[in-house]
Amino acid sequence: MQTAPLTAHGLLLDMDGTLVDSDAVVARIWREWAARYGFDQDEVLRVAHGRQGHATMAHFLPDRPLERHLAENRKLLARETADTEGVVPVPGAAAFLAAIAPLPHALVTSADLALATARMSAADLPMPRARVTAESVSASKPDPEGFLKGAAELGHDPADCVVFEDSRAGIEAARAAGSPVVGVGPRAAEFGPTAHVPDLRAVRVERLPGDGGFRLHLG
Repeated sequence: MQTAPLTAHGLLLDMDGTLVDSDAVVARIWREWAARYGFDQDEVLRVAHGRQGHATMAHFLPDRPLERHLAENRKLLARETADTEGVVPVPGAAAFLAAIAPLPHALVTSADLALATARMSAADLPMPRARVTAESVSASKPDPEGFLKGAAELGHDPADCVVFEDSRAGIEAARAAGSPVVGVGPRAAEFGPTAHVPDLRAVRVERLPGDGGFRLHLG
C-alpha cells in the first residue's frame, strides 16, 4: 500500500464514513430492514455501506421489481434524513475541509441531496459547492459514474483526482474510474486502497507552485 505523498489537481470526497460518521443511524435503519426480511444483519450492513439503498435491496432481493426497491428506498431515505442522532464528523474532517476550501474538490455520495445536506449540517461541516448525489447518477457505487462525473465537474481527468473513501463499493468505484484512492478509517484498509489513513487528522495538504496542483501528505 502506498504511503508516499500523492499529487493531484482535484479531490473527490465520499461523505458517510469519510467526512461524516453516520454509522449509528445506518446501523439502526439497515438492521431493522434486515430483520424484517430475515437476512443476516451484519451481512446487510457490509453490503449497504457506500451503496444507494435500492442497490442494497436489489442485492438481497434480486427478483423483486426495481420499482418496489425504489419505492421502499424513498421511505428509508426519509427516515434516514430525519434521524441525525449520533451523526458526528470524522476526526479531522473540519480542518481538512478548511484546508482544501480553495482547491478543486467535490462531494461524491450515494446519499441524495436532502440526506447529504442533513448529515453535513448535523456534523457542522460545510457542503462543497460541487457535488454529485444520488439524483445525479444512473448507477450506484461500485459503478464509477459518480466519480467520473465529479472529475468532469472539476474539469480534470479522473487520474488527476484523488478519491477519499471508506467502503468497498466506493473504493472499487474509484479504482474503476481510474483514480488513486485514500481509504479512510478501519473499514477501508481491507479493500485495497492506494493509501490508507486512520482518519482525516493524518492528512496534510501542500499547495504546489505552478499549475495549481497540490500534494497530500499521509500519516
